[in-house]
Amino acid sequence: MSFNGYRSRGMDVVRYLIIINGIVFVFTFLMELINFDFYKNTILPLVALIPGIFLTHPWTLLTSMFVHANIWHILSNMLGLYFFGEFLYGIIGEKKFLYLYFAGGVTGGLFYILFAYTLMPSMLRAAVVGASGAVYAVGGALAVMRPNARVMIFPFPVPIPLWLAILLGLLVITSGIAWQAHLGGVLTGLVMGFTFRKQGRRYY
Repeated sequence: MSFNGYRSRGMDVVRYLIIINGIVFVFTFLMELINFDFYKNTILPLVALIPGIFLTHPWTLLTSMFVHANIWHILSNMLGLYFFGEFLYGIIGEKKFLYLYFAGGVTGGLFYILFAYTLMPSMLRAAVVGASGAVYAVGGALAVMRPNARVMIFPFPVPIPLWLAILLGLLVITSGIAWQAHLGGVLTGLVMGFTFRKQGRRYY
């Protein structure tokens, strides 16, 4: 996956986020290898978002954004963050990017909690981890601010809005994925993207 017209930059907040996610993944992966039961029963409930205990563990809205289930989970999220994030960061700058990123992650978590308590009570005890809500917020904002930009899905260049729609559709029909968090993230990105657009023509 690549962006047409993408230009690399030096170290920035996007790459720092990727590094932090990577460090946390290595740490949790090693802990899981050393003592799986301790990790699953003691550590995971302290860092993963579990709707049923959220009221006593509210910090997990943030910590769950930096924990990933396996290598493929973190690779897919960090690749999306790199390609979408580097593009958007160059448009809106560091402060707005961080605000968007964390707002998307938090809102994604709240969407998951909302669905668990209203429509899907079976999810109340499920542990949710990953930066997907935040990454989808970045993609949603970019789809609004650069709707004509293309993502190269070999061999065809696909418009970002279409690419996001395809991804959301696949998430809904794939079991074991918290599509509610992805949906909350992308909706946050769309709303904030429109807000950024209204703030001035300097983004164009």
